[in-house]
Amino acid sequence: MSLQELDPKDVFDRAQKGELVIIDVREPREFATERLHGASLHPLSTFDAQALPIDKSREVILHCGSGKRSMDALNRCAAAGVPVTAHLKGGMMAWKAAGLPVITLDPATGAVVDPQAV
Repeated sequence: MSLQELDPKDVFDRAQKGELVIIDVREPREFATERLHGASLHPLSTFDAQALPIDKSREVILHCGSGKRSMDALNRCAAAGVPVTAHLKGGMMAWKAAGLPVITLDPATGAVVDPQAV
């Protein structure tokens, strides 16, 4: 099984087209503070590859803060025989460096700020 590192812009474009399921393997506190639009949380600390929402019509992509934890999760998927083979290269840091939108919390009000909300 070949593991892939995907570029943030490619992941964003494919997510916009509905081609991906994005799984965040960071911890709940990190996810609450900032996250990718449409991402689901499956923290590495309790990661169960068998519990991932495998969708045969969309590729599952893992991501974390820098790419280290998502690579660890990919290896766990491979060991469990779960067909997840790609992650976001550079994680959230690369995503933000590419200027892509992130859901955040407004520090003044605590309101969720989603630049992609319709």
